[in-house]
Amino acid sequence: MEETESKQALYLVMGGRVTDPRAVTFADPESIHVAGVFSSYDSAVDAWRSNAQRTVDDAEMKYVIVHLHKLLDPGA
Repeated sequence: MEETESKQALYLVMGGRVTDPRAVTFADPESIHVAGVFSSYDSAVDAWRSNAQRTVDDAEMKYVIVHLHKLLDPGA
């Protein structure tokens, strides 16, 4: 019997001050704000949008969604 394992999707929402608003190089990686880890992309987008809207007037603040499941299993 072949065992099938369902792949768990995980999304990390994080943000902080960047050195260039057109890039994703954080000025101070130790002070990155972690908004959370989410099991659905829609939940991650909601958290991203909430945090990005809160800092919309600061061009040097950027929030991103990291697809953790792609980092944990890069061959998939």
